[in-house]
Amino acid sequence: MAFVVLVPARLASTRLPRKALADIGGVPMIVRVAQRAASSQASRVVVAADDAEIVAACTAHGVAALLTSPRHATGSDRIAEASDALGLADDEIVVNVQGDEPLIEPALIDACAALLAQERDCVMSTVAHAIDNRADFENTNVVKVVLDARGRALYFSRAPIPWPRDVPASVPTALRHVGLYAYRTGFLRRFPRLAHIPLEDIERLEQLRVLWHGERIAVHVSALAPGVGVDTDADLAEARRIVAADGAGFA
Repeated sequence: MAFVVLVPARLASTRLPRKALADIGGVPMIVRVAQRAASSQASRVVVAADDAEIVAACTAHGVAALLTSPRHATGSDRIAEASDALGLADDEIVVNVQGDEPLIEPALIDACAALLAQERDCVMSTVAHAIDNRADFENTNVVKVVLDARGRALYFSRAPIPWPRDVPASVPTALRHVGLYAYRTGFLRRFPRLAHIPLEDIERLEQLRVLWHGERIAVHVSALAPGVGVDTDADLAEARRIVAADGAGFA
């Protein structure tokens, strides 16, 4: 199974400005993400950046990168442009690895791509993991997903879903969504032309646009806990602590 990893990167992030270039163990975060992705079975890894400063940082560390429009609303829009620039065929699989996941497990990337290759009636695949504590279930920064009988996504939300109406559940029944996506390139090119929807704007979750328009998203339920995603200063400090403790294990 062949697939390509594209890593969207934006310099002017809102919650943590310039986080793509934040130092983690002596390496810019975006470079560390690409290096982790390169340990997967991907045939190539390319960073799709909105700023020449990110491209320069990648180039300095031997990471392939290309410059994309700074006007894209979502990471999917950005990598759609990158897939055109790279001349990818419509039937190729592209995995979108978020640029703020410096501890991403390469095995999750492989599993996400393999699931999409298997599920021919789905246009996308993604990853989820069990939630084992009430705090994460109720945390709006933890995106939840509920599945249908075939393991496809029914809905994604920042809210705790499904909400136990009568008796509070001791163990949450939702899954924690991991922001990792695989697409068939033909759909990725079509995605930016799909109309934006109210739910997407309310939840700030672009994958809801896919479900709204009647497409299917397959979900790989992983036994691996997701790595630390970096959205805040506290997240960045934790990622730095983990890398410092593990050393070459997270090179």
